[in-house]
Amino acid sequence: MRVKICGITNLEDALLCCNLGADALGFVFYEKSKRYIDFSSAKDIIKKLPAFVLKVGVFVDNSLNEINEISRSLGLNAVQLHGEQNSEFVNQINLPVIKSFRINDEFDFSILNKFQNCSFLLDTYSNDSFGGTGKKFKWDLIPAQIRNNIILAGGISVENVEYIFNNIKPQGVDLSSSVEKEPGKKDPDKLKEFFRVINNLRYS
Repeated sequence: MRVKICGITNLEDALLCCNLGADALGFVFYEKSKRYIDFSSAKDIIKKLPAFVLKVGVFVDNSLNEINEISRSLGLNAVQLHGEQNSEFVNQINLPVIKSFRINDEFDFSILNKFQNCSFLLDTYSNDSFGGTGKKFKWDLIPAQIRNNIILAGGISVENVEYIFNNIKPQGVDLSSSVEKEPGKKDPDKLKEFFRVINNLRYS
């Protein structure tokens, strides 16, 4: 089970996550987010990171050309899309795509069948934000046949990651607020404890 730490805004946090065992780091390019980072700052961080750690750009309803150009210039490895993008849009992205879906009790999982060339990230529905809520949705809503193929987000923490690892068994988890001091600034102690637990599970 892979781990993505999202909402990276500074080099110190990024390097610590890499050293602890993060598989991917997320950079949020949505200006209304509490974890927003501008393109120039992200580029400065990315060029100092290990090559084997995936750098993921998080976009909300940017244009296709903008996403592809920014991804190229920043040296991103993947694109994470939040918003109303359809499958045709996803197919025109030049990098691997993680398409995010916000889940509530009424979510129709058959929508995922319309998308072929991307990974799925399932996050908690919120009227106020596109992620980083720190709240989980009802994981038992996830159809059993797709659980091994999704990235799980929303309320992931050291308290529930063992349950996720043993029962849901997703492809990966994506977390942010549970390992922060404040939005945009990670807490080293929380990060170390989370990776202690997850690495024991992954490598035991």
